[in-house]
Amino acid sequence: MPDKPWIFRTYAGHSTASESNALYRKNLAKGQTGLSVAFDLPTQTGYDSDHPLAKGEVGKVGVPISHIGDMRALFDGIPLAGMNTSMTINATAAWLLALYIAVADEQGAPREDLQGTTQNDIIKEYLSRGTYVFPPAPSMRLIKDVILFTTKELPKWNPMNVCSYHLQEAGATPVQELAFALATAIAVLDTVKASGEVAPEEFGEVVGRISFFVNAGLRFITEMCKMRAFSELWDEITAERYGVTDAKQRLFRYGVQVNSLGLTEQQPENNVYRILIEMLAVTLSKKARARAVQLPAWNEALGLPRPFDQQWSLRAQQILAYETDLLDYGDIFEGSTEIAAKVAELKREAKEELRRIEEMGGAVKAVDTGYLKRQLVESNSQRLGAIERGEQSVVGVNRFPETEDSPLATGDGAILTVPDHVEAEQIAHLKTWRKARNAEAVASALEELTRAAAENRNIMPASIACAKAGVTTGEWGAVLRQGFGEYRAPTGVGRGMRNDSAGLDDLRSEVDRVSRKLGRRMTFLVGKPGLDGHSNGAEQIAVRARDAGMEVVYDGIRLTPAEIVAAASKEKVHVVGLSILSGSHLPLVKDVVAGLRQAGLDDVPVVVGGIIPAEDARALKQFGVAAVYTPKDYEINRIVADVVRIVDTAAD
Repeated sequence: MPDKPWIFRTYAGHSTASESNALYRKNLAKGQTGLSVAFDLPTQTGYDSDHPLAKGEVGKVGVPISHIGDMRALFDGIPLAGMNTSMTINATAAWLLALYIAVADEQGAPREDLQGTTQNDIIKEYLSRGTYVFPPAPSMRLIKDVILFTTKELPKWNPMNVCSYHLQEAGATPVQELAFALATAIAVLDTVKASGEVAPEEFGEVVGRISFFVNAGLRFITEMCKMRAFSELWDEITAERYGVTDAKQRLFRYGVQVNSLGLTEQQPENNVYRILIEMLAVTLSKKARARAVQLPAWNEALGLPRPFDQQWSLRAQQILAYETDLLDYGDIFEGSTEIAAKVAELKREAKEELRRIEEMGGAVKAVDTGYLKRQLVESNSQRLGAIERGEQSVVGVNRFPETEDSPLATGDGAILTVPDHVEAEQIAHLKTWRKARNAEAVASALEELTRAAAENRNIMPASIACAKAGVTTGEWGAVLRQGFGEYRAPTGVGRGMRNDSAGLDDLRSEVDRVSRKLGRRMTFLVGKPGLDGHSNGAEQIAVRARDAGMEVVYDGIRLTPAEIVAAASKEKVHVVGLSILSGSHLPLVKDVVAGLRQAGLDDVPVVVGGIIPAEDARALKQFGVAAVYTPKDYEINRIVADVVRIVDTAAD
């Protein structure tokens, strides 16, 4: 009898809850069998849409959810009792799950029937994605609370997706992806076990609800072997470390989004083939097949995909599942000596890395010391260097760049854009919501949340009560910020130059020449304004500029324009580089440029990098930006050389 297909998902959400709801319903009508919710950055970081840090970010990379009214609109007409919903949410996972449960309660959906996943993996947020809020200890406590609550109240819910997807997006090798993800899972399970809040005989149920969310790149044989290694290592860890005897509870259950890191702005139509090949890694092997798959759209290196683009990716899944004979057979790789040897190699190297992390005190300690972040930055540097040198081929980029103009990627409507009025309307609705709710009920619910946080009680019951009382995302976040404090993770960018950076001699000579002209070492501020936490590009620019001999100022993510201007003034920088991947580049860059002028730093040039359409690039240059870089600009040495030239010209 053929296997059942995996769950078909599309990662989606933008603009408003009602518009996202319409998109979800369309996708479900097209044969999508589960939902994958993308939240905007203010929601992910615990701010309301009218918070100063939310400026320019509302509805850009996902849907804004400020209160239960937004959550109702998001799932209007979608019976949650019969839906499988994945929510990519981490620092505020407990709050978004509370809102989801509150809406399910309103629908009359039994909690024991709710199926889905909260990503809820804060360790990878410290390392790659950047939507963390609280320090590691209270963050791990919140993860533990969600796990224990759902195990009892929502037995079909996956309270955590240990997420290696973003590790690969940050440059992780297959071995690092295996080891860092498994170290995270161990840290979480050890936290739950050490709490004493679950009986030993019930711990297997906790283990059985932990799932994973992985990545799959173009080296699909290695990636498939990685998945088999994941499965075998997880079985060993859960049996040997935690004594789980039920084989079902030891199963490695995972969902996947295939690699977005390798999608190219040049010849973007080639990405269709990349996505299809990457999907094979997580579907061909029955022994290590994904439980749920979501595919990126072919044009995500250009901007937000349209409904048609998402449909194209959905159809690829459906054709593989329904038109081929893939699901008719057992594991077609079982018995292959090549596959077994590669799996054994990956397991051996991953175990060695796990041993190193364990000797440091575990994953949380390895985050705090900066070890894990440094490893990712270094791996990504090596990957990008190999592409620049032509050692790693990317068709249409460093091989076969000759091309015809693509009719798919040009013209009006080639990508989805979020209109400027969306933010203003969301803020107006939020203000109306605050005025209409019962203020006494809100105050009482927030007081109980404060007590639950302080008394180390499970945060979920108080959070659900807050949701039902009309508390907002920002209010929930503010209470926990007050109780737990906030955190800034290590950047992974050291101050010392590396001696092994090939091809930098000429660049270093130019930096030295211009520095002599300036009368001191050229100083480059690399800034991440707004809430965008995807720092991989900024880190690589900072590292290469440092290795070229510049003095680099890089303070990590989530800076306000005012903070960037203040740092530029304090450090007496010669150039400011801004990295923004969330689509909020226009308002944020405008504010930074205006701030520099007000501070008397008109002579400090500004360069900008991000996923920036050509029309927006022209607008940025009208603001006074000296240069704009997008994913097609993959030669980091050339970008750094441009920066040196810009500073040289400005000094004349």
